[in-house]
Amino acid sequence: MRHLTPTETQTFLHQHPDAVFIDCRSTIEYYFVGHPIGAIHVAWNDGEDWEINPHFAAEIWRQVDRDPQRPVVLICRSGRRSVEAGEHLESEGFQNVINVRYGFEGDRDEHMHRNVINGWRVDGLPWEQS
Repeated sequence: MRHLTPTETQTFLHQHPDAVFIDCRSTIEYYFVGHPIGAIHVAWNDGEDWEINPHFAAEIWRQVDRDPQRPVVLICRSGRRSVEAGEHLESEGFQNVINVRYGFEGDRDEHMHRNVINGWRVDGLPWEQS
């Protein structure tokens, strides 16, 4: 799995229009916190019990038209869940998985706040909120 910063990811996505950009956060995070423009929502874990999505890999296979070489770029809140999801995809045969380091909201600062140090939004990259 490769790891790119949000800015590097934006450049990669522009250079690789065939890449599939997946936001693997929960449904609530995707819609209410916001998400990168162009990201497709497929939750890695969701619901009251934060259950792993048993259909995650199958949903991503559909997004890449069953092409194991097609780049899959994963983003979550801070870059941790996307690593777990990426490792799962690699175990399922995906060969070009990329994690967005720091995720959408980034690391916490000394006051436990996100969206301050790093991440997609801190880097000023395009995002929207539903």
